[in-house]
This record gives sequence, C-alpha cells and structure tokens, in this order.
Amino acid sequence: MKTEMAGMDLSCMIESIERYELPAKACVLPLLSKVLGYAIVAASVFLKLPQIYVIVKNKSIKGLSVPSFELEVAGFTIALAYCLFKQLPFSAYGELVFILAQSIACLGLIYYYSPNVGPATWLKTALYCALAPTLLGGKLDARLFEALYACQHAIFFCARLPQIYENFKNKSTGQLSFMTSFMSFAGCVVRTFTSIQENAPLSMLVGCLLGLLTHGTVCAQIVAYSSSSDAVKTEKKAKKIE
Repeated sequence: MKTEMAGMDLSCMIESIERYELPAKACVLPLLSKVLGYAIVAASVFLKLPQIYVIVKNKSIKGLSVPSFELEVAGFTIALAYCLFKQLPFSAYGELVFILAQSIACLGLIYYYSPNVGPATWLKTALYCALAPTLLGGKLDARLFEALYACQHAIFFCARLPQIYENFKNKSTGQLSFMTSFMSFAGCVVRTFTSIQENAPLSMLVGCLLGLLTHGTVCAQIVAYSSSSDAVKTEKKAKKIE
C-alpha cells in the first residue's frame, strides 16, 4: 500500500522498518531530498531577516553594494517565475517565494538609507513593478522563459561580483550579515543535492553550483576581514595601554 505525506512516498521506509531492515539507498535519497527541500523552504522564511536587522539596527548601508541587491531581486523574480511556469513541486522552489519578499524589503531599506536616491531609482522601481506581474503570471512564450532562466544564472553571478569586489576593495564587509551569507551558502549546498534528486533541469543545477562559488567567497571574505579587523582593534588597544 502506498503511503504519502506532504508529497513524500513513505511506503518503502515503512516496509523496511516493519521488516527490521535498513532502508535501501534508492528509498532513502528521494525521501531525504524531499525533507531537505522542505527544510530549505522553512529556513528561507528567516534567510534575510538578519541582514534586514543589521541595516535597521545601524541605520546604515555601509559596505553594501546596491547593484548587487538590485540584481538579486531581478534574479529571484525570474527564478520564481520559471519554477511556477514549469510547475515544479513546491519543495523544489518554495524558498524563492520568501527570499524574493525579503530581498525586496532589503532593497527598500537600502534605498531608504541611501543618500543617492534619484530619478533613476524611481524609474527602476516602476519598471520592476510593471514587468514582475507579467513574469510571475507566466504570460511569456516558453522559449523566452528558457532564455530568461538561462540569463538568470548570469544575473545572480553578476549580482554577487560587485559585493565581492566591494568587500575586497574596502578589506571589510561593512553591514553585510554573516548569518544571511552563511545560510545562503548552506542553502546552495542542499539545493544542489535536491536538484539532482528531483531531476531538475541542468540549467538549475548550474545555477546552484555558481551560487556555491559566489556565496562561499562572500562567507570566506566575512571571516577573513572580521579576523583582520579584530586583530587591528586588539593592536590599537594594546598601544593605548602602553
């Protein structure tokens, strides 16, 4: 008898337990993929909250690359629209719903605390509000969706490069949240696994691998520059004591 829960087939797992046997690999991996997929969706609810908290707490966007956050919003919108269009299971993309909402909130705060908001910012905002409903509603040709999704990987890659460069240039990560960056990196690790198990399109897997590279770089920068910053502070304190 087939037993399902939240889209997960538990039959082989239950049968193995009833026989007092270890479940087969072919039984465990698809189930693990589903569980991890839903775990990512649950964790995504809090993904960018640490970053939002840091910005609001310090009332500053020092060290944050505005183009990076703008491109992220565009990339997450395209990614979500593509997954909706392909009618993938919610466990394969559900986190995008929450991440997109939080990314928009982050960008709004960045605009609010930015001293350089001008006509160009309002124009970009109006353009996004006009195009996003069309994308999310799936009102595009299938070939155009595929092309957009392929471009989406380049968008995400390019989105993180300005932030990586900003960090390198300043030898500091400013108001960048380590918790958000680390959770993004961990999410890419898990999503790579679930994409393989869910037989997601190759382009989606490539996107996950690029995410691993860029998020991993940002996390490494935060650790490296915070360590060097702590060393400088310790040295200054020692000099004052002398």
